[in-house]
Amino acid sequence: MDKEVFLETVNLTKKFDEVLAVDKVNMQVKLGEIKGLIGENGSGKSTISAMISGLHRITSGDIYINKKKYTPKNPLDAREKKISMIVQETGTINNLSIAENVFLGDEVRFKKNTFVNRKKMMVEAKKALEAVELDVDVTKSINTLNFEQRKLVEIARALYYNPTLFIVDETTTALSHEGRVLIHRIMRRLKSENKAVLFISHDLSELMEICDSLTVLRDGNFIRDFEKEQFDENEIKQEMVGRELEGDFYRSDYDGTSTGQVVFQAKNVSAQGLKNINLELHKGEILGIGGLSGSGMHELGKVMYGNIRLSAGEVLVYGHETPSFFQKLWKQKDKQNTGNMSPEAKPIRLTNIKTAIANKVGYVSKDRDQETLILEASVKDNLTLSALDKLDSYGLITQKAEKRFAQEQIDSLLIKCSSMNQTVRELSGGNKQKISFGKWIGNDSKILILDSPTRGVDVGVKTKMYQLLYDLKQQGYSILLISEELQELIGMSDRILLMKDGAITKEFHRSEKVDEKTLIQYMI
Repeated sequence: MDKEVFLETVNLTKKFDEVLAVDKVNMQVKLGEIKGLIGENGSGKSTISAMISGLHRITSGDIYINKKKYTPKNPLDAREKKISMIVQETGTINNLSIAENVFLGDEVRFKKNTFVNRKKMMVEAKKALEAVELDVDVTKSINTLNFEQRKLVEIARALYYNPTLFIVDETTTALSHEGRVLIHRIMRRLKSENKAVLFISHDLSELMEICDSLTVLRDGNFIRDFEKEQFDENEIKQEMVGRELEGDFYRSDYDGTSTGQVVFQAKNVSAQGLKNINLELHKGEILGIGGLSGSGMHELGKVMYGNIRLSAGEVLVYGHETPSFFQKLWKQKDKQNTGNMSPEAKPIRLTNIKTAIANKVGYVSKDRDQETLILEASVKDNLTLSALDKLDSYGLITQKAEKRFAQEQIDSLLIKCSSMNQTVRELSGGNKQKISFGKWIGNDSKILILDSPTRGVDVGVKTKMYQLLYDLKQQGYSILLISEELQELIGMSDRILLMKDGAITKEFHRSEKVDEKTLIQYMI
């Protein structure tokens, strides 16, 4: 028996200025089904979901719900039609309480005359969070929650309104293993209740496991539908990228050696969520950091970048601080007199972000939208912001130099944008991540702290990023790779440090014998 169609798109089209993001897409979402939506970055997945949920206006074409035309002007219109969506970007607002974030835009629900019944709001917020098994004080600021907990608040908000269509846009990449298991359970429950789920993800194995059908998009166009019995990983990948992907995208070598020269070090470091951490990162090394949610690995990245204050120990970077304007003038004279001699690297105590940047340490956060990028700024401004010292010529930074620098990064990283003046908020997740990389690589940061660097990117972009990481290693860059994906750590790292309860539990060197099963026992 055929399942009932809840939502259908007919020639759905979206343009951003002259950029055609979605081109006449026809698609159906059925009740009692989990439908996957997959494609490379910039293929139009998130744009389609944004039109369905009222975040973007439709340029042309139509959407139908239960065979009736549906033209949402905003997310409230979508909510009235029983459509809820969890967005890829951060969907919470700083400095509001957890309860206020749960009912963002719907405060009128608790309004009586001119007053909001906050007590009732708190009770309902607590009830909403029970659905995602999050036990927190809802009166506290949302700022007290970590990235994953904030995403759970967004899921709770979406579920509170009992949606008939639940849209999940790249959300699982922000969650730990336990969080993924929870949202998979929620999706399966909705399916069993004869509701519809539209699941957008770059994790093909996850989609193949969870979904009943898949729709493949490429460059804004509908390519093909796959039913469950037709799922074939290689065939789906080929439809996504328009060509056959050959070989593995991880490193093929098992040479985990480096120069032996220490460039970055933590000595007896204790801080928020961390206990007596000791590690050394060498020149030309990829050092992987793994663990479960709450292990302290994400906090470690922030500590090494000077973004969390230490309670004990020290972080040392062995480098050369970026000179000031007057030091540059002195160096120019010095070069004329003594030649271009490079001084010995010396240990510098890293206590803040300014010192990190001055010593060519770059950091890409797991929560890139909040901590790495300025979403309302242009592609050019985001790329050049961390390279102002490099672009400085005797105290002046010209627009020509900025444009040249930005264009070099756009070209080398194949960033898809209408122009360098396009705002970053409008870009796909993969292109945002490329900008996160480019802003540090472009300013010659030789030490890179990368927290979940391939989160929310497709298989094609992942392949390029892994190749980029290996190329950087070969050029002598040093990379601290923090990831919840064990295969990523095994596939790319020269050494792996595993963490549990804020401490390092085990070290592994690159070897064919290292597998996920071996690693997991030191994480649980």
